[in-house]
Amino acid sequence: MRFRPIILAALLAAVSCSPRLTDEQLLDRVERATIGYFTEFADSATGLARERDRDRNGDIVTIGGSGFGMMAVIAGAERGYYPREEGVQRIEKMVSSLENLERFHGAWAHWYDSKTMQPFSFSKYDDGGDLVETAFMVQGLIAARQWLEKDNIDLAERCHDLWLGVEWDWYTRGTDSLYWHWSKNYDFKMNHRIKGFDETLITYVLAASSPSHPISRECYEASYKNSSYYYNGKEYYGIELPLGMELGGPLFFCHYSFLGLDPRGLCDGHTNYFERNKAHTLIHRAYAMDNPKGHKGYGEDLWGFTSSDDPYVGYCSHHPGTDDENGTVSPTAAVSSIVYTPEESMKVIRNLYEMPGAFGPYGFYDAVNPGHDPVVVDHYLAIDQGPEAVMIENYRSGLLWKLFMSAPEIQAGLEKLGFYYEN
Repeated sequence: MRFRPIILAALLAAVSCSPRLTDEQLLDRVERATIGYFTEFADSATGLARERDRDRNGDIVTIGGSGFGMMAVIAGAERGYYPREEGVQRIEKMVSSLENLERFHGAWAHWYDSKTMQPFSFSKYDDGGDLVETAFMVQGLIAARQWLEKDNIDLAERCHDLWLGVEWDWYTRGTDSLYWHWSKNYDFKMNHRIKGFDETLITYVLAASSPSHPISRECYEASYKNSSYYYNGKEYYGIELPLGMELGGPLFFCHYSFLGLDPRGLCDGHTNYFERNKAHTLIHRAYAMDNPKGHKGYGEDLWGFTSSDDPYVGYCSHHPGTDDENGTVSPTAAVSSIVYTPEESMKVIRNLYEMPGAFGPYGFYDAVNPGHDPVVVDHYLAIDQGPEAVMIENYRSGLLWKLFMSAPEIQAGLEKLGFYYEN
């Protein structure tokens, strides 16, 4: 149905004259819409999160994105966007699917075809267990277990059993490192040691915390902390960065591990992780304001660089200081950083909300590039929508942090690795 020009003009006038949303109203609108990606748009067969809204590979669901989505579903129920029982039913559907998917020494694959329930290869040799994606899922399962344990004991125990089934120690190959991938067809051919500092910190935290298949602190020290991009200590735009690569790397490093793992006051004797992530975020903002390549639109209300879809090359990291930084800003970068930079992130959120076409039925689209026509890359990806929903809720209430951190084995695992909380 087409609106007549006079009716359309009246509608636009009404919108332009409507009262401006408060910050809280705007955050609520963004959170509610974004959670819809994991409820209204969830895969109908499995309840798991679709990898993206338009996937040329078919009905592909993502394990890591579903872990983020499980946390988003909890947030939506606690916000009253739908009844708690609906949230419980959605988690039960996801858990049932996870119980029936093929696992690889307890780890799930990166992707599955929801029609066949078989692993779908992420790359040629990545057709089996993906330990990092599994960690993102387990982060969600532990939060769900804690949420469910008072009145849905059976489902909470099923979440717990899935967590116990991951053979973290087997993925060391008997060495002092965790390895990312294992395949029935290619064994450990990818030979990818998990090293930091990046999004994989949660993998070592969970592996050390496991009640059934734990790793040692020596493994964490020898592998994760033993890389050329772990310690930094340089200043960028007058902001010191204790850990990470040049200019910090893509901002999802600040998000994926910290959706459940509370960074506030988290220390290890060298680094305060909240301050480290805040510095990383502010460096991105400063980089955009400096705008060394002269891209259109960058500024205090448009910044934040992370892996997302892209109008030029399809998908890339957009990492400042590299060729991937091409004028594209990914909304998930600043939105998910609201826990670290609330005032600075709100400026971006409001600018994006008022930008024509940037906000869709499931929240902000995946990327914008003011120097490109069209400006908006109108796609959705689960791994970008999930952190937005969860971190907005953590900013508003700390809900997912409280749930995950209430797990006793997580507290023990952090202590084992040498982490502690400053008051």
